[in-house]
Amino acid sequence: MSDLTGRTALVTGASKGIGFAISQKLAEAGANVVMVARSRRELQASARELDAGAFVADVSDAKSVGRLLGALAERAIRPEILINNAGLFKIAQLLDTTPEDFESTLRTNVIAPFLLARALAPAMRGAGRGHIVTIGSIADRHAYAGNAAYAASKFGARAMHQVLREEMRGSGIRVSLVSPGPTDTPLWDLIEPDSKPGLTPRTSMLEPDAVGDAVLYVVTRPPEVNIDELRVSRS
Repeated sequence: MSDLTGRTALVTGASKGIGFAISQKLAEAGANVVMVARSRRELQASARELDAGAFVADVSDAKSVGRLLGALAERAIRPEILINNAGLFKIAQLLDTTPEDFESTLRTNVIAPFLLARALAPAMRGAGRGHIVTIGSIADRHAYAGNAAYAASKFGARAMHQVLREEMRGSGIRVSLVSPGPTDTPLWDLIEPDSKPGLTPRTSMLEPDAVGDAVLYVVTRPPEVNIDELRVSRS
């Protein structure tokens, strides 16, 4: 069950890391991939590599999402697979976390998935099929010091996913949560985990392709099968 020919998938945070790996796996399976990210140069380069569509947008901002939806409608692009992958991750103790950083993390990790699911689910429901996938984290179920903003956002995203799954049950729309452990992406470049006790060394992290494979598995199950949650860790 790996053929996605003729199906359109929208992937956020798609220019690099996990988002690029997911886009690549879906494209290889035949999907028409729509890649969304904030960085125009990186996004266009990544999209050319996959021969995919590229749309620049800040999915944490309602107005930017509105412009994205308008651009998709103008081109008659109707995503039936939504991968909410865009994420923001900063390590800081709660007392050292600024209100601005806390809010921006929530906007990217919780509000963005809400905006896109709310916008795209009606058309999926009308068509009687669709799939909304949220990329979670080990931090959506386990609390770690220094994760005040990130854990709050990922716990919240998991809760929203569970509510959406209940509300979409029987509609033809499947709703899945894929939660990887630490994954070696550019997200860690500024954090330098190898030099900080308590963080997973990059050589012991998952590769982005592993998460891409997990998402491909989830979206290619038979229509009557929903993967509610899939947790991925390094063996």
